Amino acid sequence: MEQLSEMECGVLKRLLKEDGAARCLLLDCRSFLAFSACHIRSAVNVRCNTIVRRRAKGSVSLDQILSGDDEVKCRLISGLYSAVILYDERTPDAASLKEDSTIALVCNALGRDTFTTEVYFLKGGYERFFSQYPDYCLKSKSLPVVAAQSHAEPSCTSCTTPQHDQGGPVEILPFLFLGSAFHASRKDMLDGMGISALLNVSSNCPNHFEGAYQYKCIPVEDNHKEDISSWFTEAIDFI
Repeated sequence: MEQLSEMECGVLKRLLKEDGAARCLLLDCRSFLAFSACHIRSAVNVRCNTIVRRRAKGSVSLDQILSGDDEVKCRLISGLYSAVILYDERTPDAASLKEDSTIALVCNALGRDTFTTEVYFLKGGYERFFSQYPDYCLKSKSLPVVAAQSHAEPSCTSCTTPQHDQGGPVEILPFLFLGSAFHASRKDMLDGMGISALLNVSSNCPNHFEGAYQYKCIPVEDNHKEDISSWFTEAIDFI
């Protein structure tokens, strides 16, 4: 990735200060969870997790990485951005980027679908920029338990979020995540992670978004006495 132009953190800070990066598109190439926790002001998170990569077989398109951001995609294709700036967590320079990195995949997608917009890599990534200009970064607040309870289905007490469950789903395999009932009720989180199907292992949690995802229900109680072995084959077939 040595051919990719580089941008210093100070230059990006100046762009953000001058016009809020209205003419520049800042793409956060980290995971959805990292972006949700903290990101540079005005940045857009690309959809390029392991599920998206697996489906695309190593080559992603603008439609995939900017899924749900139609306005941004249209402006980009129309040449309304003077520059696109990519950043990851902490890669020091463009020469250190791996060929199979998210930055590389996004850069290739931009090269196929845009022709006049200059693409830059932010040296040092989010970590360096935050260390120098924390006021230009946004950090999300933990979702309060009360707020989570107010949005939960009355019949689904497990959809509420205890203090110990404030993180996101855990990646078990490149295409498989382990989450909670609360995670399953967050469409923004599911879309951001590229989830297409949910295995609902509960007897009281509803399928919140049946028109948007494929569901499989296994109606078991969440306790140590429940025998779930009889459901293994059915669950494995669905996965």
